[in-house]
Amino acid sequence: MTAVVSARPLPAPGHGAVDFEQRVDFGRLRDYRIGRARAALESSECGAFLLFDFYNIRYVTQTWIGGALGDKMTRYALLTRGGEPVLWDFGSAARHHQLYSPWLLPENSRAGMLGLRGAIAPSAGLMESAVREIKGMLTDAGLADQPVGVDIVEPPFLFEMQRQGLRVLDAQQLMLDARQIKSADEITLLTQAAAMVDGVYQDIVEVLKPGIRENEIVALANKRLYEMGSDQVEAINAVSGERCNPHPHNFSDRLIRPGDQAFFDIIQSYNGYRTCYYRTFSVGSATAAQRDAYTRAREWMDAAIEVVGPGVGTDEVARVWPAATEFGFANEMAAFGLQFGHGLGLGLHERPIISRLNSLSNPVEIQPGMVFALETYCPAADGFSAARIEEEVVVTEQGAHVITKFPAQELFIANEY
Repeated sequence: MTAVVSARPLPAPGHGAVDFEQRVDFGRLRDYRIGRARAALESSECGAFLLFDFYNIRYVTQTWIGGALGDKMTRYALLTRGGEPVLWDFGSAARHHQLYSPWLLPENSRAGMLGLRGAIAPSAGLMESAVREIKGMLTDAGLADQPVGVDIVEPPFLFEMQRQGLRVLDAQQLMLDARQIKSADEITLLTQAAAMVDGVYQDIVEVLKPGIRENEIVALANKRLYEMGSDQVEAINAVSGERCNPHPHNFSDRLIRPGDQAFFDIIQSYNGYRTCYYRTFSVGSATAAQRDAYTRAREWMDAAIEVVGPGVGTDEVARVWPAATEFGFANEMAAFGLQFGHGLGLGLHERPIISRLNSLSNPVEIQPGMVFALETYCPAADGFSAARIEEEVVVTEQGAHVITKFPAQELFIANEY
């Protein structure tokens, strides 16, 4: 299922379930995701996928636990040809899944522990016993002689797989391919997530006055997002004044001052589906150099959006952006991430990745159902200000449908004097 093509705006309904509107159908969402993963496995030479990537685990098992535990390379899932997914999770989380995640067979939700990124040394034998268990399951399924696809892995676990005679192939490429075409339910969740950030930007412009600190705005954004229902605020960039150029990709405790240019990036997820959403403002007033930088960043953005459509190559999008040398960088590696596009979904950086660094020589065809963010950046002639704009787009048969709605066609002056 891909996005439904319609002249109407893509819906951003309330977060609750109701009987009078069709909203996100989570059962349908789970069926879509496991179906795509199974198709990826069937298309490969692998007998099974062994998944450690946080987002792949969620895509296949439809489960989630907090990042403090889930990113320690302890959770893992096995998907075999013709089999149901099996999940090894952190301690009591496995018992919770047995009670509240009935789409997983109870016996397939198991406690697991591999070492917390090496804090428990491999010599303790946890990895050895885990590989032995997995190998036994593959043997029982008649798959012992087929390769195992793995997405990301700790070296000691990989070495143990090889020691026990398992042949390992790359599953990450296959899983990223599976995840790049979004269903209607995924698109609704991405649109809901973007709508949350629309509201946070309203909160930001109301407090964006001299005397407030970058970190205070980060705190405000975190508070509002969690109040709205975010399940993870991954990062908030808050960059102002002389910190704008070069872009530091972080925030500080800098005091906002009159006439500053300031830009923000809000990276968060609702039901797992992420935003990456920049906006640039001037505080009270704007200089000619700041306005000019913004105008050029907007022109580059509009040119990219205009190109996007089914059948277009990502190289065609990248070509409308300036070369690195045109805005002060020695080469495309040094400027990577400034004129940039990246897929959005359960992960922040999914396919397609669009930039002059990789897309000109290795283009990807844009397809309906893709959802990605486009980012532009233009340093100002004053040597320290800069404009940063980002729009999230859904690809339909008609082209790019923008789901980031906070006004950005012209430089927004917050609390104008």
